[in-house]
Amino acid sequence: MPAMHPSSPHPAPPSLYLPVDCEIIAVSDLTPHEKLFRLRLTDGKPLSHLPGQFVQVSLLGWGEAPLSVASSPTRNGWFEMGVRRAGTLTAAMHELKVGDVIGIRGPFGRPFDLPRLRGKDLLLVSGGCGLAPMRSLIQYCEDRPEEFGALTILYGAKSPADTLFKDDLAAWEASARFACSRTVDRITEGDCYSGGVGLVTSLIPPLEFDPARTVAVLVGPPVMYRAVVEELRKKGLGSDRIVVSLERHMRCGVGKCGHCAIEHLYCCQDGPVFWLNEIENLKGAL
Repeated sequence: MPAMHPSSPHPAPPSLYLPVDCEIIAVSDLTPHEKLFRLRLTDGKPLSHLPGQFVQVSLLGWGEAPLSVASSPTRNGWFEMGVRRAGTLTAAMHELKVGDVIGIRGPFGRPFDLPRLRGKDLLLVSGGCGLAPMRSLIQYCEDRPEEFGALTILYGAKSPADTLFKDDLAAWEASARFACSRTVDRITEGDCYSGGVGLVTSLIPPLEFDPARTVAVLVGPPVMYRAVVEELRKKGLGSDRIVVSLERHMRCGVGKCGHCAIEHLYCCQDGPVFWLNEIENLKGAL
């Protein structure tokens, strides 16, 4: 199949507005609605992202959309994105095969604050598709274990069929490096599932951790945040020790379209990752 994005025989200098060609080197199913794409830039350069950042993906004739990077920069030579079929562009992406080429701009956005996370115990809470950007941080912690304290992963999905990264979750549950718990909102007759049932907030009350040593990182649907924050406050975590990603606000990536604005902030430049005390009083943030 020919490249899905035009290439010039005389490439322009790197630009915030100019996509570069990126080859799909592997595709796999995560759920009936999500696929995992492994990609590499055709010029051989690394993406040079940090955990928590996103890219703009373009397909000729279908437009452009922001997508979070789902792998750590410590995994050299490629990067991954989990893509839910949610619109025309993502539906077109789901038809692509190994060897096809797409356009990539970025990486964009404020990543997870690794310097402030180093040396801390981390409580990593994600829901639904939020596990994709969280996975970039989990892999980073996995590959650099000397930089972080105890690591606890909590994940909630709508159902067993909607659970992302099942192999990763099984590996994290079996790993001595992580404490990993997961739950689903509901199960139906015939589901093959052995985890908890209930909202992801139900996984927090049984936890024991030192709030003076712990930072919680939250990535998921907006409806999840207030309930999780309430449970974390009961455990003694203040707003300066809770991190949230507003990756679902992402639009153009360069602060031009204005669709990601939350009062005086542009999420695509000032975020998508924020400390809770930076945004908790802003209208529309949570």
